[in-house]
Amino acid sequence: MTGPKDTTTPGRRRDAQRNRELLIEAAHDVFTEQGLHAPIDVIARRAGIGNATLYRHFPTRAALVDAVFRDLLTGTMAAGEEARAAEDAWAGLTGYLVTVFSGLAADRGTNDLMTTHLEGVESLQAVHAHNRHTVELLLSRGREQGTVRAEVTPEDVLFALAALGRTVPALTAAAGPDAWRRPLALLLDGLRAAPAAAPLPSPALTTTQLTDALQRLGPQH
Repeated sequence: MTGPKDTTTPGRRRDAQRNRELLIEAAHDVFTEQGLHAPIDVIARRAGIGNATLYRHFPTRAALVDAVFRDLLTGTMAAGEEARAAEDAWAGLTGYLVTVFSGLAADRGTNDLMTTHLEGVESLQAVHAHNRHTVELLLSRGREQGTVRAEVTPEDVLFALAALGRTVPALTAAAGPDAWRRPLALLLDGLRAAPAAAPLPSPALTTTQLTDALQRLGPQH
């Protein structure tokens, strides 16, 4: 038994593929400029395509975001795998975070994507889980190697990184594309094991508290 025949002509298939590519390109440009909550009709106009065509290709904003950023998210996971393989956990952690923050500084859409909660983006859910496991693994190995403070938790680090990440667009606009490197270096120094380090105040966040706090950071407007 065979399925229904595809009656779409080759020319129409090429047109549809071209429209999809134009929409992804336009969406990336608009998300970079305005963030992930930019109006959908702005993206359609930038691509020179009607709203109805956009929604045929991408029924939801999450579907469009996933198409625009899937390759970038795959690259982030590859960087995490490389960091996990590092013999020196501290070097792996610092190198990984520099790679991540370089992406956050590259465009506003990436920053929105990586530092706030957005429902329905399958590749984003995978990269967040992968990121958490990478940080957790490197912190654990760093403690074993004596380079990471014993009381630091993944929640401590993930919240601090998200909060700092949200400031990157303002930092780069005010002080240049590498302005984020200084506060990241200061944050990393706070994670280092050191004889003179003061005990950390207040309890660490729970996983539930971390999720709630990240959702409350909200998108940039």
